Amino acid sequence: MDNMNNQIAVDSLNRIMELELAGVVKYTHYSLMVYGYNRIPIVEWLKGNATESLDHAHRAGELVTLLGGHPSLKIGPLLETEKHDIGDILRESLEHETIALAAYYDLLKIATRTHPETSGVQSVLLDEYARELIVQEEMHLDEVNKMLRKPGEINSFCHKT
Repeated sequence: MDNMNNQIAVDSLNRIMELELAGVVKYTHYSLMVYGYNRIPIVEWLKGNATESLDHAHRAGELVTLLGGHPSLKIGPLLETEKHDIGDILRESLEHETIALAAYYDLLKIATRTHPETSGVQSVLLDEYARELIVQEEMHLDEVNKMLRKPGEINSFCHKT
């Protein structure tokens, strides 16, 4: 990768890292705000998402340093909506994950730009990483979609990539 594309990749990875760190904060907050009969499994699910977000942030940061960049100390956008109904939490989760998914697709575009001298991708490493995380995020979105649907409901909540 040339220096310009390297910096574009580092910037993209830092954005991913910031979004994933915001996910840690959001999912931790959500897990503390769940009440009702189904609290225990939902809290565990949210805590698992916080842990997964931290892992994703760490992996993105490792790639930033691998590319010679400096990992960001920023955290992505955090907005307290004061909505703590399970449905509201899941819809906010869906929105957050949709934004993160788009960031991984942006990284994939950067990684798969063809190099003029090699006719290959810019970075197989970034290509594989982006694809792996896209699969995970798509599966997570599907899980949230299913949680938001009522039994027998076929239509899913849409997300855009």
